[in-house]
Amino acid sequence: MAVRNIVKEGDEVLRKKCRPVEKFDQHLWTLLDDMAETMHQAGGVGLAAPQVGIIRRVVVIDVGEGVIELINPKIIMKAGEQISAEGCLSCPGEYGITSRPMYVTVKAQDRYGNEFTKEGKELLAKAFCHELDHLDGVIFKDIVQRMLRPEELE
Repeated sequence: MAVRNIVKEGDEVLRKKCRPVEKFDQHLWTLLDDMAETMHQAGGVGLAAPQVGIIRRVVVIDVGEGVIELINPKIIMKAGEQISAEGCLSCPGEYGITSRPMYVTVKAQDRYGNEFTKEGKELLAKAFCHELDHLDGVIFKDIVQRMLRPEELE
């Protein structure tokens, strides 16, 4: 495993729509392992492949319950609302108030190509939405209600 460089806001790779994964092989497994290590090293709760320069529909998330790997994910259900602060590893030090669903169900494939669904609420639901947005070229600042000032972060 290796820590990869995280692409920062302004890099055009973050604005590209990602292509589906078709090959479930060692290259994908290495990417997943590297993304998880990179996310943990950076102190994040999620990381999407475009954030490490790869235009594929791949996401890793860890909200404290272990790494969740999502290949070719789709949100199939949303409910409720949560309005809270949100940030992004590609926009270091910047935070804003966003509105996200309180509950989300995603359908995805695992590293071997097996389909599964996963439900998330609160932080996990927000992470699902945030990371899947990256796969469509959307960053949190595109949907932010307002950015937070530094004195509001304390």
